[in-house]
Amino acid sequence: MAEELIFYTNPQSRGRIVRWMLEEVGVPYETKVLEYGTTMKSPEYLSINPMGKVPAIVHGGRVVTECAAICAYLADVLPEAGLLPQTLDEKANYYRWLFFAAGPLESVLNNRAVFKEEPEVEKQRMLGYGNFRDTLNALSVAVKANPYIAGDRFTAADVYVGSHIGWGLQFGTMESREEFIRYFDRLRERPAFTRAMSLDDVQAKEISEG
Repeated sequence: MAEELIFYTNPQSRGRIVRWMLEEVGVPYETKVLEYGTTMKSPEYLSINPMGKVPAIVHGGRVVTECAAICAYLADVLPEAGLLPQTLDEKANYYRWLFFAAGPLESVLNNRAVFKEEPEVEKQRMLGYGNFRDTLNALSVAVKANPYIAGDRFTAADVYVGSHIGWGLQFGTMESREEFIRYFDRLRERPAFTRAMSLDDVQAKEISEG
């Protein structure tokens, strides 16, 4: 991919998901670390992402925001990385669980972290995830069915889904079910994951030390 790729992030953000994806596809990229409340809300960055949030990428002048979209985009424009589903069965699982994680899973984990309690039963039908238990049970089905989310092969969907599971286990927002632990242990052994975490940890330390 000869076109310039710029990665806007903060190591204490969902940018860690995109960093991992970038290391998986293995192309050169420029990293621009933004700070909360200052450069993240600057006119320059708001012209890229009007939400004033990271991560975002600019690839050949084209802007992509939202972690799931960035993962899917990079897999699509870099098919040689081998992170796309190949069969119809893989495609069904890939899209199903990628968007499940971007919708019900992220919503329920965030709401649980902020509000602590489940919504009242009569209000659950209004929510895309319904309730915490049903969402985790559905995710259990996904990680029990195959070694990876789409099947027997690692794909871009594993970067996104796996990141949420990893954070949920780390911060206690997700039950430590055996199937979640086994699945994430499989992912964390990937060299790209190790490189990405190391790069972000170094940048986080630099920020904390001023």
